[in-house]
Amino acid sequence: MTALPIQLTGEKNLRNFEQLVKVVADLRNRENGCPWDIKQTRESLVPNFIEELYEAVEAIEDKDMDSLQEELGDLLLHIVFQAQISSEEGIWDIENVLEKINSKLIRRHPHVFGDLSLSDADAVKMNWERIKKKEKIERKSVLDGIPRALPALIQAQRTQEKAASVGFDWPDLKPILDKLEEEREELDEALASNDQELIKEELGDMIFTLVNLSRKLGIDAEAALKDCTRKFTRRFHSIEDHYHKSGEDIHEASLAELDSHWEKAKKR
Repeated sequence: MTALPIQLTGEKNLRNFEQLVKVVADLRNRENGCPWDIKQTRESLVPNFIEELYEAVEAIEDKDMDSLQEELGDLLLHIVFQAQISSEEGIWDIENVLEKINSKLIRRHPHVFGDLSLSDADAVKMNWERIKKKEKIERKSVLDGIPRALPALIQAQRTQEKAASVGFDWPDLKPILDKLEEEREELDEALASNDQELIKEELGDMIFTLVNLSRKLGIDAEAALKDCTRKFTRRFHSIEDHYHKSGEDIHEASLAELDSHWEKAKKR
């Protein structure tokens, strides 16, 4: 039998993990623990949890392995912290969390831990969604289960992926490109009408179609936009550096001057 995907192997790993669980429990000790840690609730920890997640994402994007090591530890702390609160309330503990994820991973990978044969990653993803649908009987729609708090581009891409898991998807790029042109024309009409609600709706349709194009090209829309924003930031910083070194006020520059420096930044 193949080893469990999340199984902690080796005495050192087990010892370190058990120590973390004990440290968190000690911090939460009502008699001699840390006042700040004792005061925390599930809800109060959410902002920090989200911040740590984005710091880990940033470390991955920057390929900063030292920072990633630290940020993953911070994320693990939050998982253990949430489990500790539930343990204190007699609901469940970290062992239940580990058991649940192990069981789910084995159950949803019958092509690894069973005798099912799947040809490629797309087939695996579709089968995952099929198994998930059977398990989540309280969900009435294939689209249920996408967190509302997700960034809009990620939410759009996940929605499209789930719809595609039942075959509701464009067969190739051409109809998406045609749809993009159709949405552009509708946006032009909305702009001509000067109806802000209609403009907002048509702009949303156009962005949603762009996300569909990104998905079909195998590109993460969120990552693509982040890269573009970083590129814009680098070039704009270059313009600011020019005005800082020259002693001129960037606020007094004309659009033509700024655009000229922008083009120079692009060439560099």
